[in-house]
Order: sequence, then structure tokens, then C-alpha cells
Amino acid sequence: MCYSAQIYADFRKYEHLGGTPELREFALFFEERKKKGDWMKRVPKPMRDAFNSPSNESEREINDIAQTAYKDAVLELEAEITALSEHLMKAMAAQTSINPSNMTHVGLLSANSKISKARAKLAALGDKADADGLARIWFNSFCPLLIRSPGTGQRSIVPMRYQCRLPGWTTKDEWFNLKTKIARREELFTEWRQLFGHNHGVIVARRFDESVPLHRMEQREQDPDESESNVVIKFEPDPEQDLLLACLWNYTEASENAAGFYSFAIIKSEPPPEVSAAGSDQCVIAIKPENLEAWLNPHAHTLNDMIAILDHPVEVHFKHEVL
Repeated sequence: MCYSAQIYADFRKYEHLGGTPELREFALFFEERKKKGDWMKRVPKPMRDAFNSPSNESEREINDIAQTAYKDAVLELEAEITALSEHLMKAMAAQTSINPSNMTHVGLLSANSKISKARAKLAALGDKADADGLARIWFNSFCPLLIRSPGTGQRSIVPMRYQCRLPGWTTKDEWFNLKTKIARREELFTEWRQLFGHNHGVIVARRFDESVPLHRMEQREQDPDESESNVVIKFEPDPEQDLLLACLWNYTEASENAAGFYSFAIIKSEPPPEVSAAGSDQCVIAIKPENLEAWLNPHAHTLNDMIAILDHPVEVHFKHEVL
């Protein structure tokens, strides 16, 4: 299964590929994530800080939303630390009583741990994003995607969630099938037929991570009495290079209870020998830069042309490391 990927989360990287940020979509996205309160958890820092030096009024508006979200996060963490500190003082007082209970000791350790984590999060708010704009994305987090805008026909940069909600799906449908962060090559004409040949995009990545069974990584059969155990493996191109990962995307219209949003899946196929030898049964597809225009404009080409692009990716060797 796909565990995570290291991608460029700053939209300016995608401007170098001819993309123009859809500022209205970024403003709506920033406002929604601020309202939901998952600003820190689901939005990579380079993406949160991409508008720190605004060049126009729209970018200033987005930066204002981002700064407000940061202030809200600071206040929330400070309140959490205060509440935990009070709990810790009560636990310490109970610990000094004549008959301290084991539960009191557990509460003491728990409060200390939670305070340390909250302080670390507070300190991270002031950290600078990676100078290259790189960040790891995980299932259900967000990042920019380069697409061809259905409205203008131009290359556009849009914030999207890493887990695609297929056309017609509800939230309930989505949570009964959590595998839609990945679109398997062999399923493009079945499960993904509504998007393949229609809604294509790319993310720019430097590596991808896979969670694989331990026995498969060790190239052996699983023992009958062995419990399932997975390891996370990092795969990087050797030599180091940017990868244009093929993706499919969808837009879910707003409803009475939820805002509209974009979401995407990374396309994967059978792995090359070195990835298979490390235990993974799938691999990202890095399309050739010369095929980017055709991939982003599938309506001007046949589905066979699109399959040919996927079946003839960049020739790259992946080195790996256990995380």
C-alpha cells in the first residue's frame, strides 16, 4: 500500500511547469481548513506558508487567512498546555499523598507526555518551511496538483486532497472504500473509467514510501505461526531527480452540509525489479516531461495514447531504505 510521498507542496514549483494558481480555490481551501481546525494536521507547512510574500490583493487575502489560522492554532495549543499543566499539578499533589495510587502515576506520565507534545507543536509553528518547498503527504492530507482547467483550458494549480472521492460517491461510500488514494493501472478502464481520459494531473515528487510485509521484504514465505508485520520503505530515484507522478482527480460539488473540494489519486502499476525485490507490489508512474502536455490534455488524444504514456515512463532506478 502507499504510505506517503515526499512532494513539492509550494505551488510556486508548479508555476515553473506553466501552471497558474487558482487563487479563488486556494482562498476557499484555506478558509475551509481554518474553519475545520485541521490546519496543522492536514496541510503541509510549505503549502501553508506559500503566500507569505504576497504579490497581489488575492494573495494577500489568502495570506491573511493563513495568519489567522496560525493565531488560532497558537491560542488553541496555549490553552491545551495550560489545562494540561493544571492537571499535572493536581497529579503531582496526589503523588505526594500518603497512599499514591498507580493510576495517579500513570496520570502523571500521561500529562507530562501530552505537555511535551503540545509544546513541540507550538514551537513548530515558528519553524521555517523547507527551502525547497518539500513535504511528505499522507492519506487524507492536501497538496497542490497541476491540471488543465476545464474552464480556461490553461494549466492550473489547485489544492487537492490525497484520496479521491469518485463521482457520485457520498462520504459514507468513501469511508467504506479507503483505497482510492491509489488508482491501479489495471483498473483504469473499470473503477476509474469516469476519470481516466478526462481528469488528469501531476504532482512533483522526490520520493515515495511503501508499507510492505516484512516477509516479502526479506524475500521469504510467511511462517504459518507468524503474525502479520509491516515495514515502511523509502524509494528514491538514483540519481536524485524530480518525478512527475501521473494522477487522476475529481471535483465534488458543495452540498448543504459540506463545501466543494478537489481530490486526487496517484496512478500505480507493476513495480520495476528493484522495487519488487524490496517487497512492494506496486510503483508510482513518473511520466516523461515531453509527455506532460498530452497527459494534461487527454481529450485531444485517444485512451491508447494515454496508456502508452503510462506504459513508457521515465527510465529511472529506485534505491531504497527501511525507515
